[in-house]
Amino acid sequence: MMKQLTILGLSFLCLGGSVLMAIPGKGPGPRLVKQNAPKEVNDNKSVRKVKVRQEDPATHWVDSVFESLNDDERIAQLIMIRAHSNLGADHIKKVTKDIQNNKVGGLIFFQGGPVRQANLTNYYQSISKTPLMIAIDGEWGLGMRLDSVTSLPRNLMLGAMQDSTLAYEYGKQLAMQCRRLGIHVDYAPDMDVNNNPNNPVINDRSFGQDKFQVARMGVQVIKGMQDQNVMAVAKHFPGHGDTDVDSHLDMPVIRKSRAQLDSLELYPFRKAIEAGVQSIMMAHLYIPALDSTPNTPTSISHKAITDYLKGELGYKGIVITDALEMKGIAKFYTGGEEAARSLLAGNDMMMLPSTAAGSVDAIKRAIRRGDITWEEVNARVKKVLMAKYKLGLNKPQVIDVSNLTADLNAGTDSLTKRIAEQAITLVKNDNNLLPFNQHTPGKLAVIAVGADVNNAFLQTVKTLRPDVNSFIFTARQAETQVPQVVERLKKDYQAVIISLHNYGRRPANNFNISSAERLLIQQLQREMPSATVVFGNPYAIQYFCDGPTIIAAYEDDEATQRTAASILFGQLSAKGKLPVTVCANFPYGSGIIAAPPPAPVVKEKEELQRVKPETVGMSSQTLQKIDVLANDMIAKGAAPGCQILAMKDGKVVYDKTFGFFDYSKREPVTSSALYDLASVTKICATTISVMRLYDEGKLSLDAKLGDYLPWVNGTDKAGLRIRDILLHQAGLVSFIPFYKDVVDAKGFPDTALFHAYADSVYSVRVAEHLYMKSDYVDSMYKRILTSPLKPQQGYVYSDNDFIFLGKIIEQITGKKLNRYVRETFYEPLGLTTTGFRPREHFQLSQLAPTENEPIFRRQWIRGDVHDPGAAMFGGVAGHAGLFSNAEDLAILMQMLLNGGKYGGKQYIKSETLQLFTAYGSNISRRGLGFDKPEKTNGKKGEAYPAKSASPLTFGHTGFTGTCIWVDPQSQLVFIFLSNRVCPAGGDNKKLITQHVRENIMEVLYEAMEDKK
Repeated sequence: MMKQLTILGLSFLCLGGSVLMAIPGKGPGPRLVKQNAPKEVNDNKSVRKVKVRQEDPATHWVDSVFESLNDDERIAQLIMIRAHSNLGADHIKKVTKDIQNNKVGGLIFFQGGPVRQANLTNYYQSISKTPLMIAIDGEWGLGMRLDSVTSLPRNLMLGAMQDSTLAYEYGKQLAMQCRRLGIHVDYAPDMDVNNNPNNPVINDRSFGQDKFQVARMGVQVIKGMQDQNVMAVAKHFPGHGDTDVDSHLDMPVIRKSRAQLDSLELYPFRKAIEAGVQSIMMAHLYIPALDSTPNTPTSISHKAITDYLKGELGYKGIVITDALEMKGIAKFYTGGEEAARSLLAGNDMMMLPSTAAGSVDAIKRAIRRGDITWEEVNARVKKVLMAKYKLGLNKPQVIDVSNLTADLNAGTDSLTKRIAEQAITLVKNDNNLLPFNQHTPGKLAVIAVGADVNNAFLQTVKTLRPDVNSFIFTARQAETQVPQVVERLKKDYQAVIISLHNYGRRPANNFNISSAERLLIQQLQREMPSATVVFGNPYAIQYFCDGPTIIAAYEDDEATQRTAASILFGQLSAKGKLPVTVCANFPYGSGIIAAPPPAPVVKEKEELQRVKPETVGMSSQTLQKIDVLANDMIAKGAAPGCQILAMKDGKVVYDKTFGFFDYSKREPVTSSALYDLASVTKICATTISVMRLYDEGKLSLDAKLGDYLPWVNGTDKAGLRIRDILLHQAGLVSFIPFYKDVVDAKGFPDTALFHAYADSVYSVRVAEHLYMKSDYVDSMYKRILTSPLKPQQGYVYSDNDFIFLGKIIEQITGKKLNRYVRETFYEPLGLTTTGFRPREHFQLSQLAPTENEPIFRRQWIRGDVHDPGAAMFGGVAGHAGLFSNAEDLAILMQMLLNGGKYGGKQYIKSETLQLFTAYGSNISRRGLGFDKPEKTNGKKGEAYPAKSASPLTFGHTGFTGTCIWVDPQSQLVFIFLSNRVCPAGGDNKKLITQHVRENIMEVLYEAMEDKK
């Protein structure tokens, strides 16, 4: 037993056979060192026990301590009381009394300072008969409670990260801080799914509103903590996220069914249990679906704890109450009765009861009444003692206070910076204002709203762009000052960066954002090109969703401010996704992974010109028939909407959008919308790349597949000619339904191959919350290699042809197909929407949905490629995966129509274009990579792609309802983009059977005839 020799002075302490001497240290307080003292002689009984238990030191220690305690002291081991290091002598005396007289099992430290807490912990441990379990409620580190310690980001910022590696590092940092300060338990992480934006108590303490992300990040934090031997506590079971009442003030009620709870709130806790979380904290919630007994929160519910958590879920760890002093329970029970009821319900430890002594008495009364047996109580006492042993409390623990504060802060800033780099989210970039750079034209200003000083954000912006002028608008300024600030910025500057600082974390009172601050930001967003950076709780973005460019930065510390500035100026790319829905247009999961690079300057004479059709010999009146056909298509359910663009002689004569993204008619189609091009990818990515490599002498049409892809050698595919592959007459099967190999009988994906989130093993994104094992891609290629080969069958249109061609491009160039085609064609042409994996660059609201897939991915497919095979290749494949809007495709097609030249730059040789776009086979209508009109087009009633299309015409159609056609004879470009597969997939063939695309294209020819 440790005894105090100088009360509160900490001069000499005696612990069993050791003397702890306080000597001067280098830090601001005493440093304790251990001195050897004579060993006490054990009695024979104790010695005999050591011999019996020597094979199991843990059980021996637990039994020894247990037997040294009387009944009251055993019960007291289950009680944790409050401790502060900033409340003075009276508070210390009260804690001392509970330790010495009531023999409590542990302390929970709250506000104070690190050195003061270390000295008190040393003192309290020295006077305790049994080693104290020291805990803290430090969800974002010890800075949450202690002065002089820098806080880590709150959980909501971690929820914005896509890589969970840093969540593990975060857990390690929490644990290392705790261990350095003699803390064994941190009441973290919060595993609540915050699905109520008005939640006053959880909110940014949660990892977000997506149960998978909450579970994923929370489990990694738990592992990081417990790998450093600090007990993690998953809270607040069974889920405190969907409440709008603060349980500190009253008892929230959650009226959800058991099925609803199981499917959402309870999911992260089940995952935490699977991961081995050592403790779970019960919430003060009234949930009738679990226990309808009046005035019975889950924290004192036998049904919720013993029957469900310990019974059905099989949880074996420490179950602890939330603070019993909170009004959610204290309004019903006090005087220690709350602790007794908690124990009866199944809790192992009672946190912050109203009275320690009263709690012991109340529990003893419950035992006498027969409500609980001594056997049950003692089992929990031993369970707690075993936890103490595993936390190292079987050995003396003395905190060295030298360099303590510096040690606690070590690594915090660098970890916060790394988190900021992964979490900061580019929510919106409608005006393509980002990234700013030295070439951004015009004068730029930055205004820090809510700041009081020239903070790190303003300083970093000034460093990155020295000519930027900075302003501060404090929270104390009035609405009357807003007009003059706006007018000055509009007068002197061409763009403005708006940063919002120092607002409240909670939804109450509009997050304490003043009406003047809101008015200023909203007015600047409306009247100037602006980028708004919100430093704090992202829910506050709800007031500024109409701004053209928005960044969620989550925290307001220096590391985050500097990182956000680096993203604004293109030093770093934004990588985060919103962990919660901030407004209707920006649901959780929104976020532009990297801002699209600024489009290169195109010579004005080569830019798309929009003219009246009559100036190029077409009839405007005739072109109006297209409107009728498009509206009829929508009315008949052939497709919910579309983009249609036509060019004649290099000039736009028709460019309109029709309908909506889906049949709910909530989101109208706009010209900036991106569509899944499906097989149009074959010419707009793969074929143009093959032509470029052919130009450069790096690819021969008469070479064989094995000449470029060594991994096909030894198979019957090695000898296939590149020319035959381009013509779809190499003998490959049409397609392979890869997804059928990875689903069960009910169409669910194999859990051995797919996980809900990406990691180093499951890294191939197939859809939202569906990531495939990366090594399965090799299995897909093997599947192609072992598929039947029948060269004698002639022409068979095959996706596999172009899957191989995509790999050839990558093999020759050393670049992924998406990167090669972007760098070689799209960026130099100034195409801002054309590319693969659009979710990495654009908001979901800009991406047309395709199918509501009933099997395999089992979700709305939006921004992920519709073709499941291309999705399993990671969204980039030679046969599918490309997205674009009509205008960008028109530029690409005009380049081809110009003989491979655009903006003064030759992309593809004209003779190569002529070779590839001509009929290339005597057994089909195909060109090399391109589709072409039927050779008997217009003669036998055939009309593909239109009755009047000339034999020179080339292009392609896509399964999703797209087509692009170029007719060099008429100098015509026709682009049609739709999502005819929305929502039911390819079964809707009305677009095809009604010949919608053919009829619209034919109107273009009619318009030319009508002007002759």
